[in-house]
Amino acid sequence: MFQTFESHANPAQGPARLAALREVLAAEGLAGFLVPRADVHQGEYVAARDERLQWLTGFTGSAGFAIVLGAVAGVFIDGRYRTQVKGQVDLGHFTPVSWPEVKPADWLRQNMTGGVVGFDPWLHTAEEIGKLEAGLQSSGITLRSCENMVDRIWTGQPEAPMGRAFAHPDALAGETSAAKRARLADGLRKAGQTAAVITLPDSLCWLLNIRGADVPRNPILHGHAILHDDARVSLFAEAAKFDEATRAHLGEHVTLRPVAAFVPALRTLQGTVRVDKATAPLAVSMELEEAGLTVAFADDPCRLPKACKNAGEINGMREAHLRDGAAVVEFLCWLDARLPQSGLTEIDVVKALEGFRRATNALHDISFDTICGAGPNGAIMHYRVTEQSNRVVAQNALLLVDSGAQYLDGTTDITRTVAVGDPGDYARACYTRVLQGTIAISRVRWPAGLAGRDLDPLARAPLWLAGQDFNHGTGHGVGAFLSVHEGPQRLSRISEVPLEPGMILSNEPGYYREGEFGIRLENLIVVETAPDLPGGDAEREQLRFETLTFAPFDRRLVVAAMLAPGERDWLNAYHAEVLDKLGARLSPAALAWCKAACAPL
Repeated sequence: MFQTFESHANPAQGPARLAALREVLAAEGLAGFLVPRADVHQGEYVAARDERLQWLTGFTGSAGFAIVLGAVAGVFIDGRYRTQVKGQVDLGHFTPVSWPEVKPADWLRQNMTGGVVGFDPWLHTAEEIGKLEAGLQSSGITLRSCENMVDRIWTGQPEAPMGRAFAHPDALAGETSAAKRARLADGLRKAGQTAAVITLPDSLCWLLNIRGADVPRNPILHGHAILHDDARVSLFAEAAKFDEATRAHLGEHVTLRPVAAFVPALRTLQGTVRVDKATAPLAVSMELEEAGLTVAFADDPCRLPKACKNAGEINGMREAHLRDGAAVVEFLCWLDARLPQSGLTEIDVVKALEGFRRATNALHDISFDTICGAGPNGAIMHYRVTEQSNRVVAQNALLLVDSGAQYLDGTTDITRTVAVGDPGDYARACYTRVLQGTIAISRVRWPAGLAGRDLDPLARAPLWLAGQDFNHGTGHGVGAFLSVHEGPQRLSRISEVPLEPGMILSNEPGYYREGEFGIRLENLIVVETAPDLPGGDAEREQLRFETLTFAPFDRRLVVAAMLAPGERDWLNAYHAEVLDKLGARLSPAALAWCKAACAPL
């Protein structure tokens, strides 16, 4: 099993660790300290060594941060985690704060009259610290970069990961590393920049056509890189991670150097150096400026090219999703046969699903810990089942299963919510509204140049009309055998990045009632150019989505009378395509089940 079920949250340990941190802060003359979830690479998924927020507070979510002051410690979480955090932290010592509604600068102003708040410049970006400093102007509160105070008190902190690096075949990458480096270096020269600092692990993996094993679930390598304007790359990573074959794959124009050589190398650069203020640690620009270099703040040069998948990557993702879709259908068939029995638990479901994916003989890893929430646990958006929380799948309720896989040719992420017995008319109406949002995103065409924020309302409109909504984005970017959460593309109220052909995103509206149930439906989709329509404006370029994910939705939860004719037609056509694409890959029992599950409404 890739997934384990031990509990990583222990609220009882938080108060003593908080007290120890406050003692250190007082000794250093600090009134507070920032404790982010991020590591030095600003990754969403971090190694055990970097789980500082979890170690201090008990909160295990993939986003958030804490601000520790002398009398109060705020844990800032977004809408996905407001139910989860209440069960993971000691509420007598840690105060959940709704973020981004409450800005950290405003919170500090409310809880301090002045003083110095420390932060580790390797764990925060220039953009983040700049916004915080701007919000604290004239408050008497100042920020000071310092060593990491959590590391100071963390006894038994795990060692840095040493996962194996390996080559990603050019056929699956769709382009050689040399071609990528030449293309990006040309952009640097045209911008008058001598080098670009790359700190995102998925960016350097994409650029060099390599993968790694330094964090669970995402095949990334921890390291930093400097791309020079002549297409050379200095890669800073532990040499022990690379065997001879992988070193040879890097080629003569990629120099592997120790991690400890990264800062000295920054100081020896010349000219204007490109740094992404939204993703690179503040320490990078601080070092460059101290060395007298000119820093050009601009996007990581890999992020947009990485997001716009080429034909080779898209073809790999299509095949990965067909393989995965067949495994999911086998699982759904198995689940349907066993749900009438009593005693099936969330852990049983998770183990079974991973087993069907393993049976493909192509599973590299799961792409994240499977979210399997029965009844009220489904309302915890990023719920992770443990031996302590494990719940029996009860009758007359909903079961939410959000899962994914890493295959060498692609990354998958799919959510289905299924009926267990009769969950009631209210749950069916809510499910149908969520499905209507899924269909709206799947069917839409839009003028080129629009961003994720422009499409996000389409997924919410059916819920809004019923006075309902959900507290997460409609979709996130997805990598090709890389991170299951990838930027900069998103379907979100806050996303201003224009959608471009080749971008892969999730389409996952939901609805949650705390203490009762959760509903989420998720397919992956890829942006493509839309063909001209008769009577349309030929000069106006439009885009649309191709659906990559194929598995039935639960027809037992669909209130057919709520669907408009176009929505019904889309659902019937989708189910016909599921059967057509997956039928030959299914066992006889799963094929029979799938035919019934995909019958037209």
